[in-house]
Amino acid sequence: MFSFKFIAVGIALMAGNAQAATLVDVLDLPAQHSELALRSPLLDLAQAGQRTVAVGQRGHILYSDDQGQSWNQASVPVSSDLNAVQFPTDKQGWAVGHDGVVLHSSDGGASWEKQLDGRQLGRLMQDYYSARPDAGQWLEEGKRIEAEGADKPFLDLWFSDERTGFVVGAFNLIFRTLDGGKSWEPWTDRTDNPSGYHLNAISSDGEHLYIAGEQGLLLRLDGGAERFQALESPYQGSFFGISAQPGMVLAYGLRGHAYRSTDVGASWTAVKTGLNSSITASTRDAHGTLYLFGQTGQALASSDQGANFQPLNIGQPVPVYGALASSDNGLLLVGARGISQRPVVSGKQE
Repeated sequence: MFSFKFIAVGIALMAGNAQAATLVDVLDLPAQHSELALRSPLLDLAQAGQRTVAVGQRGHILYSDDQGQSWNQASVPVSSDLNAVQFPTDKQGWAVGHDGVVLHSSDGGASWEKQLDGRQLGRLMQDYYSARPDAGQWLEEGKRIEAEGADKPFLDLWFSDERTGFVVGAFNLIFRTLDGGKSWEPWTDRTDNPSGYHLNAISSDGEHLYIAGEQGLLLRLDGGAERFQALESPYQGSFFGISAQPGMVLAYGLRGHAYRSTDVGASWTAVKTGLNSSITASTRDAHGTLYLFGQTGQALASSDQGANFQPLNIGQPVPVYGALASSDNGLLLVGARGISQRPVVSGKQE
């Protein structure tokens, strides 16, 4: 997605004179409250207890306490585009996005504080790797990132609880916290990703933690070694998402490709989706049904842990970037046109 690095803010000078403008970094500019936020591009959804939270462009964060019937806009300290959100508890949640932004909420998504941004990443890496005589490559990488500025996005995140989590992003950006985001430790040297491919998605089955990325990159965390180790990939195109549950992990992405593993990534089987467009989102409902969504609006459902998918009719096709299954057998979807609610109906879209 396009990231607005700077926003021009008009300043009136004198009556009859031309307007001047000063550039304000989006990292210092709070998200603007707008009635149009509900229909602006939104990129991800998460459940915070009974509350639903959506994030998107220009720092917009919305929350609903009635399953998406009505929405409020949260107080957000930045205007950076936000790519992903997760709540490991009802109240404690995190969101990540462009410009290296990491945000934290302690009230279920109603208000947010900035914990990290791209202006800090390079310095954090230098401070961490300067203490290691064998980490010259990563020390230089930290210097380069600091020199280039806050232009690299975080694309996804995963927290096991309110203290421990990872944020991942472009060019092998990966940081871990063990104290709820008060401090962050780079893991750039702990991924089998020598080409520096983008880390697009991260997901856990409750026991194993996986990362999917650019050029077919698939990684699994070795907890003992504290390292994300490469898995043999079945596909050389990019994966945009990964959905893990006990006994199964599904990686999906470019041109409708999806691959399934039932042996923690040791082997993979191609899944027939019937899609030619990229798969951009997934969700599971309370009954275990797995849903996939295509870039051009197609929807699929699987009741056998991703072994087989059937088409869904969700009405007028719209690009879907994030999805949640609601408790009333429906779907909450976010995309380029904001939020929509769709019923679940088996059968092809008309």
